[in-house]
Amino acid sequence: MEQATLELTVGPVAHGGWCVARHEGRVVFVRHALPGERVIAAVTEETARFLRADAVEILDASPDRVVPPCPYAGPGRCGGCDWQHATLEAQRRLKAQVVAEQLRRLAGIEREVVVEEVPGAKDGLGWRTRVQFAATPAGELGFRKHRSHDIQVVDACLIAHPEVEAVGAQDHAWPGAAVVEVIASSGGERAVVVAPRPRRSVPVPELDAPASILLDQGKGRTVPRRGSGVLHEQVGDREFRVAGSGFWQVHPGAAETLLDAVLAYAAPEPGEWALDLYCGVGLFAAGLAEAVGPEGAVFGLESEAAAVRDARANLRDLPQARVERGRVEEALDRFQIERADIVVVDPPRAGLGREVVDRVSALEPLRIVYVSCDPATLARDLAWFRDHGYPLADLRAFDAFPMTHHVECVALLVREGKSPS
Repeated sequence: MEQATLELTVGPVAHGGWCVARHEGRVVFVRHALPGERVIAAVTEETARFLRADAVEILDASPDRVVPPCPYAGPGRCGGCDWQHATLEAQRRLKAQVVAEQLRRLAGIEREVVVEEVPGAKDGLGWRTRVQFAATPAGELGFRKHRSHDIQVVDACLIAHPEVEAVGAQDHAWPGAAVVEVIASSGGERAVVVAPRPRRSVPVPELDAPASILLDQGKGRTVPRRGSGVLHEQVGDREFRVAGSGFWQVHPGAAETLLDAVLAYAAPEPGEWALDLYCGVGLFAAGLAEAVGPEGAVFGLESEAAAVRDARANLRDLPQARVERGRVEEALDRFQIERADIVVVDPPRAGLGREVVDRVSALEPLRIVYVSCDPATLARDLAWFRDHGYPLADLRAFDAFPMTHHVECVALLVREGKSPS
């Protein structure tokens, strides 16, 4: 069935890699366009309230437009990158506008936002150290198309780190696989994590470069089939163990950049008591523990069992740091946490939610540092924190995901009546 097409004048950027246009009074969310352009757009979805569309022809181009470096970027192709058709400077400006708009709309916060470059992604390419490929029934690897289960088979990914590409996973067939994740650590190890289709086994091909092979058993559990599957990431002078496909920042410069930003905002002093919620493998907990020293204390909470094991190993030389497993919603009560000088939170994309905001505020910390990968849930939670007497004191945004719409933010909240140190 032929898609309906519209001629549109494209308006401002919207959260999620879209721009907003209007047609006969209806909102149209347009991908592959830039603000100010005039385009022919093919309608891909229609609801009672709005349309979604892809810009398939550019009639009047923005000065920010470039030819996408990847042949798989564009309407109907790979859904992984949102902004390959814009210069890097324009991408960061668009992301800043999205963060500012979410703060204004959801939290009533008027703030100018600047999205900062993260070192380690020349030209915005070659940065992704963890890449999840989807597999076709025949075992070919690629990426899902936007809002689709269809897979765009690829022979290379330009945003993948060179050490990921060196494995050559997409050059081989993986019959029986649903997902194949390739990981390259800053410690020099490589791993391939294979998630099989139900009741299927996956023969592993001979790869182009050595890599551990792990089987994904679901719910964050992996078992090695070849090699240990234990990876190591270097941040400053400290090494972090990350087992299997455990969470770690995918941009090679992001972990150190975010750690520096968190510590600058948290301003931990010797002897202070800090919480690190959703602590992962202990990146922020380690920095906090070094700063508060043996006379202070850091308590970390993490729900994933493998991450807790890794965090305990990573912090074993810091006896003032303790990590326990649990969901923040119940574990603060279970461990009878009643106060803190500093709270650092790094929740998943869904954010904290009102229950956790209420509980964290009740601890009456001097400073809260909120690390967020979603500006909408961040803004929502900031509004709730403000109601508890924790207004936004400062915010930084980082381009930890070039070519995509994603942006990482670090926000500082200071208890009313206290000034940032």
